[in-house]
Amino acid sequence: MKYLVFAILSASAGVPVDAFPAIATFGRHRSKVVDLSRSGVICSADAGEQQEQVISLPKSSLTTRSSFLSTLSSASATIGIGASFAPSPSFARGRATLEAAYDRYTPRIVTGGEFYAKELKKMIEKNDWEAIKAATSDPPKKTKADRSKLDGGVAERAAQAGQFCDARVLTAADLYAAAFSDNSISPKTKAMKAEVMKMRDAVTGINSAAREALGEGKSGGGGLFGLGGKKASQTDLAKVIRKLYVDGGNAYNAYIYAANEELPLQLKKLPYL
Repeated sequence: MKYLVFAILSASAGVPVDAFPAIATFGRHRSKVVDLSRSGVICSADAGEQQEQVISLPKSSLTTRSSFLSTLSSASATIGIGASFAPSPSFARGRATLEAAYDRYTPRIVTGGEFYAKELKKMIEKNDWEAIKAATSDPPKKTKADRSKLDGGVAERAAQAGQFCDARVLTAADLYAAAFSDNSISPKTKAMKAEVMKMRDAVTGINSAAREALGEGKSGGGGLFGLGGKKASQTDLAKVIRKLYVDGGNAYNAYIYAANEELPLQLKKLPYL
């Protein structure tokens, strides 16, 4: 397992580099991938080998008609067994649904990750509270004025969504995770959704701290971020945001690791931060 250190140093915050933990980048080691779509082919190949063995005639120049028909019947039965292991229609539908979800949601997830690792990191380094707030804020709710617009104000509100907010990135991550389940919730979906919740907590905390630094919110005497009874200072809030940023980065990489496990070969694995 490799680690990519996302330590952030801000002179204005006065926080040492070694005070930050590391964002883990999971190694490329993978458990054995079983491509279920090939199960029918494998079984057919095995059946084919049996077929060769069954229909191989003795090295004798004489073969009775009855023995030949018996041999041919056995070979047909073997072929039928191999055909029964072909992928089912329901499996094909599940694969098609996954590919559609991949095409629809992963671009938002990947773009959000790139923003998180680059632009958001720079904002935090500079203690740019206004930019941090905007980057992690959801779009405004629909108003009465939006009803008079042709698209209901959708385009305008979408433009106001932060580059790494719940509505733009985390909702897509949740929906993509759900694509790995069918009739019941799979362990893979549960693992991915658990990491989305961690990212959501981190983003919410970052947004709240930025708003408080701008004087838009109160932390109840500093207790909201575990700072005791004192009022949170700019330096305190900078430390809080840096810790939440690392927590969110670790959750993002853990989500990507879970998403890439046993991913069908025709789908490209998602990149880490």
